[in-house]
Amino acid sequence: MTDMRIPPVREMDITRPCAARIYDAFLGGSHNLGCERAFMEDLERELPHIGESYRENRAFVWRSVEYLLAHGVRQFVDLGSGIPTIGHVHEVARRRTRDFRVLYVDNEPLTVAHSKPLLTGEPRAEIIRADCRNPWAVLDSPEAAELLDLDRPVALLMTAVLHFVPDSDDPVALVEAYRDALVPGSHLVISHLTGSHDADEMRVLTARYEETADPLHPREVEWIEKQFGDFEVVPPGTTYLSDWRPEPGRTAAKRPYRLLYGGVARKH
Repeated sequence: MTDMRIPPVREMDITRPCAARIYDAFLGGSHNLGCERAFMEDLERELPHIGESYRENRAFVWRSVEYLLAHGVRQFVDLGSGIPTIGHVHEVARRRTRDFRVLYVDNEPLTVAHSKPLLTGEPRAEIIRADCRNPWAVLDSPEAAELLDLDRPVALLMTAVLHFVPDSDDPVALVEAYRDALVPGSHLVISHLTGSHDADEMRVLTARYEETADPLHPREVEWIEKQFGDFEVVPPGTTYLSDWRPEPGRTAAKRPYRLLYGGVARKH
């Protein structure tokens, strides 16, 4: 893998909103604090219906996992997973098969603490506290060795996580390191915030996240597309998430902002 510095261990901070718990709040979960709920309410006032974008990302995860299961994928690594509730990967998988494994990864201590009890009744899924910016801490962890067979294809989910990695941490090299570690037949799933379409709304969102423990780093769609490297991007290609294999006949009550872009690709 590419040589990269080991990120510092993240400490618990309940004084500022945290990205994982903000996401949980927008999804209607119960694993969030008052500061996240206040942040959500303030953001909804400034960007009406922004909650649709959070739900849009979760719907993309659901549809991409359904696609991967239909194409024989049974192992999943979810980087920056947040709290695995409200339609997360293992919930989608067990609707289809009993033959699956899911490794959730997050670096925020309270998120991991909240998540572990949720997974006690699911032996095929586990969460570890590790920083996705250190691929070795994820792929060489004892939990990965016990739960997964990394000599076989894996689906690596980098959904709504790379936009929390600043340029100073070299996200391009990071994604390349993970791509190189995957065996042929593996898949990469990416969703990422962008201001390429709704630039003003993206500026508002970025400014608001400066108040949180997890500042945003939105990037142009061309940058996002390049992160798939030489992997084969599956139809319909890279696109705004609402256009990625939408459910037939389903339309959002309010058209979401076009802020999230991504796709799914397969390693030859």
